[in-house]
Order: sequence, then structure tokens, then C-alpha cells
Amino acid sequence: MGALMSVDPYPDWLRPPVGGYTADDLDRLPDLPPHTELIDGSLVFVSPQMRFHMRVLRILENVLVAAVPPGWEVLREMSVRIDARNRPEPDLMVVAEEGNTGQRQTFSLPTDVLLVAEVVSDESQTRDREIKPRKYAAAGIRYFWRVENVDGRPVVYTYELDPATNRYTPTGIFHDRLKVEHPFPVDVELS
Repeated sequence: MGALMSVDPYPDWLRPPVGGYTADDLDRLPDLPPHTELIDGSLVFVSPQMRFHMRVLRILENVLVAAVPPGWEVLREMSVRIDARNRPEPDLMVVAEEGNTGQRQTFSLPTDVLLVAEVVSDESQTRDREIKPRKYAAAGIRYFWRVENVDGRPVVYTYELDPATNRYTPTGIFHDRLKVEHPFPVDVELS
């Protein structure tokens, strides 16, 4: 009878290195699940998204693509390298085209990001409401939008960075229609 072989069912990267992972590790680790984020040196795996999430993303992406002036680009589900231990992946972001380093680029730098948007899901509430906005603000990203599912309908909360406090200040809550002038004019029915 042959010897039984012990097979570890988990990839090696599930055991973090001492001190945690770095932003560069996201590009080197093999077979990471799609949309893996790095928050404070820890890998964060995203749950499968619901239809609500995908529909809201499509609406916002389309309206942003139509609204951004020349020199800006809308990116969907691409990470922003805040520092060596933080590389979150906003659902949407508006970035300066001058930050484009080519087709193999895997992240943007905060200095190139004008707006980030997060669509909150059940599993991401704390990250999308507290952790990520704090990190985006500290990195100097000027605008933040958070979308919540309220009884099956999107509600958009908009924020602008206050340079005196380096924190986001609420600029509006939009239930049926998102209409803003900054960072550029947007007018869209949310229903």
C-alpha cells in the first residue's frame, strides 16, 4: 500500500508574510481571485456581486464616460496604489490620462485620481463607508461617491475633500436623480 500524501488545499499566498503583503505583491501572487484588494497589508477578497451592483455600475460608468472632459478617463474596477500597504479597488474612478503608463498598467496613483465611487454591498459596508473613504481622503483624492441600496433603489452620497482637515465633507444625497456640477456636470435618473 502506497504512502498517503498530504496535500495542502490552500495556496501558499493565504499565509501572509511577516508584516503583511505589499501593493507590489498584488501583481506577483499567482492565481489571486479577481478584484483582490490590499488593505493595511491584508488581502481582501470580494464576494460575487449582485445584479443591483452591476446595474448601478453600468449607469454610473456610462454617465461618467459621457461627462468627463478631455484629458480624463473612467476606469472600472482597477486599483489605486495609495501606499506600500494599501491598494484598494474602487468600483469606478476618474483618472488623468497623463497617468496612463500603457496597456499593462494595473493601478493608478492617487495624484492621478480625481473621483472614486463605491457601490456598497452587504459584505463591503465597513470598507466602503469607513475604511476606504478615510484612505482615499488621506491620499488626497478630491471627490468620493458612495452608492447605497435603499429598498432596491440607488441612493448616491457625494463628498468633496476639505483641504483644511484632509477629510471628506458631504455635498449631497441623491435619491432619484444624481445632479452635480463638480467635478464636472452630471445629470442622470437613478431609477
